[in-house]
Amino acid sequence: MPSALVYLAIMLAVIIVWFLLLKRPVYEAVLISFIILLAVTGTWGKVGGYIEKGLSTSLLYSMTAFVAMSIILTKTKIIDSAIAVILALLGRVTGGAGYVSVVASSFMGALSGSGPGNVMATGSITIPAMKRSGFPAELAANIESNSSYLGNMIPPSGNIVAALGALTGLAAYGEEYITQGQFWIVMWGCSIWFILQRLLTVFGFCKYYKVKPMSRDELPNLKETLKTGWQGLLLPLIILVPFVLDYFFKDSFFTERLGASGAKNMSSSLLIFIGGLASIYAVIVVKNKKQVTPHAIAKMFAEGVKTIAPAIGVCVIGYMIGAMFTDLGVTDEMLEFMQGLNLGKFGLVAFICLITCFLGMVIPGSSLVVIFGPVFITTLVAVGVNPVLAAAMLPCICGVMCGITPPLGLGMYAGMSLADSDFGKTFKNNLVWVALQFIMEIVVLMGWLPILGL
Repeated sequence: MPSALVYLAIMLAVIIVWFLLLKRPVYEAVLISFIILLAVTGTWGKVGGYIEKGLSTSLLYSMTAFVAMSIILTKTKIIDSAIAVILALLGRVTGGAGYVSVVASSFMGALSGSGPGNVMATGSITIPAMKRSGFPAELAANIESNSSYLGNMIPPSGNIVAALGALTGLAAYGEEYITQGQFWIVMWGCSIWFILQRLLTVFGFCKYYKVKPMSRDELPNLKETLKTGWQGLLLPLIILVPFVLDYFFKDSFFTERLGASGAKNMSSSLLIFIGGLASIYAVIVVKNKKQVTPHAIAKMFAEGVKTIAPAIGVCVIGYMIGAMFTDLGVTDEMLEFMQGLNLGKFGLVAFICLITCFLGMVIPGSSLVVIFGPVFITTLVAVGVNPVLAAAMLPCICGVMCGITPPLGLGMYAGMSLADSDFGKTFKNNLVWVALQFIMEIVVLMGWLPILGL
């Protein structure tokens, strides 16, 4: 057995015991697995270099900025107006509450950075509306949870920052290979197909269960909603437009005026800059100014430490493990092992999607992206998958699948609690969503669908 598989098995065993059985935080499990791997591999003398690598990754600080932004947006509820507009537009059609859940939850999930938290926030509106429209409780729970976790693959989700780091951290590519704006365009290109798949699935279930439109009494008035909440609708533009401009005008406009180095530095600073800008905008337009006093914001972040610290901690330790694996040649060994299976492109794509599905049952998606991302990218590229597409799909095959697949599928449990649905029925219905997610992952990675930006 290749030593790489032994190292992976040790790490997986530690995480299963510490995280699932002992119910301890996942960052503790990842840290303990790192310490055990240091002992097993005898690399204690290099631990300083691994720590330096983990802390010197610039994308780590971009991730911190967006997690902080998500706390402000969630606490101030600045994006509730966007949900109300979507509800007013789509609620009148048959099964409209389900479509609202897909669109609103995908959008909210990308901004909030918390799958279960998004299920509870958006689901408190959409799940009761779906049930009153004739959706069975178990279906309402799964529509909400599966849509919320799509946020893990839609910019500006933190998982996307980690995926870009996995690509540009490989020697074959580097930071000059693709800009953040270009990568975000590809991420949106991939996300569109999965949102469409969710909408079609809801359509099929609506036909099967003969659900109805939402009651007119439950629908917000579109004119009033736009009048009172138009400022919140500008938030997506503030976040998205700079990356679109960077993608389309980097060479023809910014490079000519700023030079190649200036244009590159501008692209690399967008993640931190936009997160801060969106946060400032939210503070300016929020109606209840008591929510955004210096004391209130300090308290907001103090309470949000429980959200920020685990996510950032896992990523730092994940980068350290990644540096160790690179030093030990684990990536090359895993590549050689997978190529030795002689599965071909389709077989290897399906195999990796299956691996991430099972790993996601016990390891959080962000950890999978950071630790195994370079291995998966290198392996997929070896069989002809576009490297940018391979990286762009990491948040999907890791982050999305992690959130919807039991026993770690926290989104399903959050949806169940709101829908008051039976576990057995919810679990069986969830298998349909997991299967369709798995199929879509293969279809996109095989290059059978056109992807914006590629």
